[in-house]
Amino acid sequence: MMQHLPILQVLLPLLGAPLAALLRGRDMAWGLALLLTGAAFLISIVLFGHQQIAGETLIYDLGGWPAPIGIVYVIDAASALVLPVISGIAFIATIAARRLVEAEIDGRDHALFYAAWLLTIAGMLGQVTTGDAFNIFVFLEISSLSAYALVAMGAGRDRRALPAAFNYLILGTVGATFYVIGLGLLYMLTGTLNLMDLSERLADVQSTRAAFTALAFIALGLFLKMALFPLHFWLVPAYAHAPSAVSALMAATATKVSVYVLIRLVFGVFGIDFPGLADAVGLLVLTLGIAGAFVGTLAAILETDLKKLFAQSSIAQLGYMAIGIGAMSATGLAAAFIHLFNHALMKGALFLAIGAIASQVGRATMGSIQGVGRQIPLTMTAILVGGLALIGVPLTAGFISKLYLMRALLEQDFWLLAALTFISSALALAYVWKIIEAAWLKERPKGAPVLVETPVHYVPAWLMVIATIGFGIFAGPLVDAAYAAAHVFIGGAR
Repeated sequence: MMQHLPILQVLLPLLGAPLAALLRGRDMAWGLALLLTGAAFLISIVLFGHQQIAGETLIYDLGGWPAPIGIVYVIDAASALVLPVISGIAFIATIAARRLVEAEIDGRDHALFYAAWLLTIAGMLGQVTTGDAFNIFVFLEISSLSAYALVAMGAGRDRRALPAAFNYLILGTVGATFYVIGLGLLYMLTGTLNLMDLSERLADVQSTRAAFTALAFIALGLFLKMALFPLHFWLVPAYAHAPSAVSALMAATATKVSVYVLIRLVFGVFGIDFPGLADAVGLLVLTLGIAGAFVGTLAAILETDLKKLFAQSSIAQLGYMAIGIGAMSATGLAAAFIHLFNHALMKGALFLAIGAIASQVGRATMGSIQGVGRQIPLTMTAILVGGLALIGVPLTAGFISKLYLMRALLEQDFWLLAALTFISSALALAYVWKIIEAAWLKERPKGAPVLVETPVHYVPAWLMVIATIGFGIFAGPLVDAAYAAAHVFIGGAR
């Protein structure tokens, strides 16, 4: 049974999507989505445990055709670490989705919503597990097309969701096109699309201009998909105007999958020794990463809408992941994996809590949350803890992320970058303080609606808050898993 789990994790939500679309009852489609995401999460935990204990790569040959002829699904230390992030957050977001979807989406569209929801999740899981470069593109488009539809479903409450979805569609298509062009060049050079086979055959042609051009196109396409500065313009509108459940799922997972795919292709296929990678590409990624960290943080400080505020902060946090990648070291990649994992928890908690507020007041803004700290203390505390984690306050997962990122930079003697990273993280205190001031230090305006919180509102967010604190205190297993993931692509001492 174990050998079938890699493909089963993808097939469950993929095959469940058309079934969800056929269900007419509101609760039936949600129940199916909950069952399938829960099963995917359980499978990912089993695969992670097996990989950690056995220490071996699990390979599933689709249709019994081995690589490089057939398509394979691969569970190694890297994919095993990322899978629980995607499936776990998808499961928790599905729990919260029942109330959020009822509040924001017409009941007639619920079945279609959960169909697109499951397709998005299946596409992300497929990108992480597949060992074929073209299959990555297929799953990338499955998740992207369904995500466009999910964002557009927010138009029933906010008409701005339609242009946000359209912009997301256009820029996502451009990114996918760049990726396919790069893939075509690689196939022309090597005659294969299997990732392991590509890595071996590319060594014979890596000095050619066509190989570097392929790297440039693939990297540019994935930069767009992961919303790396300055290719981030689709992210804020998509997160801000999408339904709250969609915002939580996308903010926590979508861009992280693109970060993973970038690492998988750049380091796993081209390799650290690829001509120009460590110098030209590494410097570019470092520059864009630190620029994104400052731009995202400063933009967040100026925002008054909480969804937009934390969407802007995502640009900064993706910048930190890019800095880890650009360090071109085992510690740098480990830091990127650690922050990928931890940021997913933080953002999931933040957007689920914001969604709980938005379901009552329409939009969560600095004005609408004035004085609500005493009305909905658990919900606002979840936002506070998530914000502190983004800063990197000790005893939160964000502190561990920033600690290993600083370590990676100092190992390379990048003292200036380390200082700039610290400053940009510290600046995040400004927008967190804005929220504290509005929620706890200001009085509730006269005539403002009284907000209430029930376990349905705050429990999903607090599951991620607890995980954020837990991995901040007991970080050892995550750090070990992140270093194991990094060593899949690049050697080096811890």
